[in-house]
Amino acid sequence: MLDTAAIRDAVNVREIYRYMGYQGNVPDADVCKLTDEVLDELLQVIEPKSIYKRFECIVENGVVSLYDLESKSLSIMATSRNLSDNLAQCSQAVVMAATLGIGADKLLGRYELINMTKASIAQACGAECIEAYCNIIQDEIKNWAGKSNMYLRPRFSAGYGDLALDIQKDIFRALECTKRIGLTLTQSLLMYPTKSVTAFIGITKNAQGCYSKSGDKCAACDNKGCEYRND
Repeated sequence: MLDTAAIRDAVNVREIYRYMGYQGNVPDADVCKLTDEVLDELLQVIEPKSIYKRFECIVENGVVSLYDLESKSLSIMATSRNLSDNLAQCSQAVVMAATLGIGADKLLGRYELINMTKASIAQACGAECIEAYCNIIQDEIKNWAGKSNMYLRPRFSAGYGDLALDIQKDIFRALECTKRIGLTLTQSLLMYPTKSVTAFIGITKNAQGCYSKSGDKCAACDNKGCEYRND
């Protein structure tokens, strides 16, 4: 299991403030202090787990097909213009899943009963912690790919752009998410524990527009009115 100190080091507190609605501004000292307190409490209860797997990637006419590298069988197929554009120059793709574990949900539930201010801050801290964790995982994959002079495309998740949430069923089946990391999918296609992420990461020989620490997921999303956009 990953040392949560690594997630703390990767967390961008300004992103937490942005999730809280401060839009690039730093809140007053009392809010900053409370945010640090909630973040520390959250980091004490999370149990981060992840899994990822590499697939052969074929993109044709807006359809992405991912094949198991050993059996050569079709594992995931998605019809999505945005995902196709993201993976257009990729011969392979990694599919990943990550979660902070049930502890984050339990802490949030307690806050919702006794302190809604802390509950709101905990939501923002959880959102940034899972993003920070995904960045750590992606850096691990990037280091591996770099040894073969390959590059990574930015993470792309179900719900971005025109990629429907239905693809979660294929992802969960291909990665065995429930069996391997305890991540479940509800009938409404929501993940539980809630502070969890699944994503596609393309692997390409073309470095242009590829993964950096900041990422560019918002640029790939058509929801221009989202209050959390960072572009």
